[in-house]
Amino acid sequence: MIRRTECNLKPVLTHSDCWYLTMSVENKFDVIIIGTGAGGGTLGHALAPSGKRILFLERGDYVPREKANWNPRFVNIEGGYNTKEVWEDTAGKPLHPHTNYYVGGNTKFYGAALFRLRKEDFGEIRHHGGISPAWPISYEDLEPYYLKAEHLYHVHGERGVDPTEPPASGPYPYPPVSHEPRMQRLRDDFARLGLKPFHVPLGVQLDEQNRQTSKCIRCDTCDGFPCLIQAKSDAQVICVDPALAYRNVTLLTNSCVERLETSSTGREVKEVVVEQNGNTASYSADIIVVSCGAINSAALLLRSANDKHPRGLANSSDVVGRYYMGHVNSVLMAVSKCPNPTTFQKTLALNDFYFASREWAYPMGHISFVGKLDGETLKAGAPAIAAGWTLDLMAKHSLDFWLTSEDLPDPDNRVSLSREGKVVLSYKPNNEDSHKRLIAKLESLMQAQSKCSTHGYQCYQGLFARNLFFGQRIPLAGVAHQNGTIRFGRDPKTSVLDVNCKAHDLDNLYVVDGSFFPSSGAVNPALTIMANALRVADHLWERIH
Repeated sequence: MIRRTECNLKPVLTHSDCWYLTMSVENKFDVIIIGTGAGGGTLGHALAPSGKRILFLERGDYVPREKANWNPRFVNIEGGYNTKEVWEDTAGKPLHPHTNYYVGGNTKFYGAALFRLRKEDFGEIRHHGGISPAWPISYEDLEPYYLKAEHLYHVHGERGVDPTEPPASGPYPYPPVSHEPRMQRLRDDFARLGLKPFHVPLGVQLDEQNRQTSKCIRCDTCDGFPCLIQAKSDAQVICVDPALAYRNVTLLTNSCVERLETSSTGREVKEVVVEQNGNTASYSADIIVVSCGAINSAALLLRSANDKHPRGLANSSDVVGRYYMGHVNSVLMAVSKCPNPTTFQKTLALNDFYFASREWAYPMGHISFVGKLDGETLKAGAPAIAAGWTLDLMAKHSLDFWLTSEDLPDPDNRVSLSREGKVVLSYKPNNEDSHKRLIAKLESLMQAQSKCSTHGYQCYQGLFARNLFFGQRIPLAGVAHQNGTIRFGRDPKTSVLDVNCKAHDLDNLYVVDGSFFPSSGAVNPALTIMANALRVADHLWERIH
């Protein structure tokens, strides 16, 4: 009943195999990792060579490899890979999260933009909307692990161009992904205006010098899609599957952790209770690592309340679930009379307005791109249609920008549970003036583009906002960049985790997804989650040995 892959080494178990595991193998492990995404998958990969018995618990299965992986209608309109789980807002109304439960977590669908937080992001920063707090560790503490994560996830990039780039102890392992002609022209226009455009650091297995043998084919179905040819550097391909080549590592899929049970003292997790195809099973380990994503990790700890932890596991501070962040994001289409034939668009970025600048005394944020939009995808969040245009025509003539501003930690932005145990997400955006200024700045930059040889200065037609709400409910990017619900710190009264991401209140519970963030910065959190998982892995390696 334990199925093995071609190499005859890695066990991959589904819910139908669970009775076999329970009956034939002792269900005691050295380390249990709940979740297989950027945090859990990376941590498991780092600990796999330890020889210790490691169990991955994943509530989903592998993303099926099928033509639909690259079908915009199936992926974006029908939400074919989205969870069917329903959450609630504070009024009890249903929320349909645009999130995915699969081996590899949400990295299966991310755009693979792997940025480091800026050095300054680890200190206190004053924004127009308030204060972004300092972290309990410095950038220098995390820098070696950033470099390791960049090598592990095959990051392509270029040092020394991004004006906000923090110091690095080594180069990127691979050269930057080249710009296609339209993106190169935009890059040159930005530079002519005195800006410092740079290549987005991307985790793809691309060899542009040897395209015939390159795993990545530089397609237009990368950002937001699972990679049919497994060339995107996601946690399943890069970490989980290689970890399973070790006989001491086991993956149990379709296994949703319902709660964590503690010892009578409440100081350690003794049992992980798992629902598997309608049945309940229990597993135990010396070390328990939660990595379900900031929303579901907080929900799991809250569901695990008991006499010793009446407000939720590890929640003596009443911080679990609070300070939820997900960035202030916009997708904006800059439509021109000339077409944009770019296939792989996500190569260019600007950070000139990431901090205070001559434009404004406060940070505005980050400008980059999403994957090239198409008319079918636009139907999932249609913008206002320009006069004389259709969605298909707008998509063929658009540059598709992604704008991110930092949202600030607010204790009332939180994850909680309804009486029925459903996830309740309460979120009120903040620091929005910074984002409005960033949008206005992009508008002015596009109006200053160089003269088109065909249409002159009348080529640019304007910015159009793509609706970021799925079914006009949860903001998609708010879930994609979720962080901050189980923050780490040095004071147990104001944080849940210590600097090693161990719960203050328990001796064997760790959390390694984005929930440990005390602040969100204004770039994708994925690389910071990966780097921190490697940092925690070093700590755990010493502990388990």
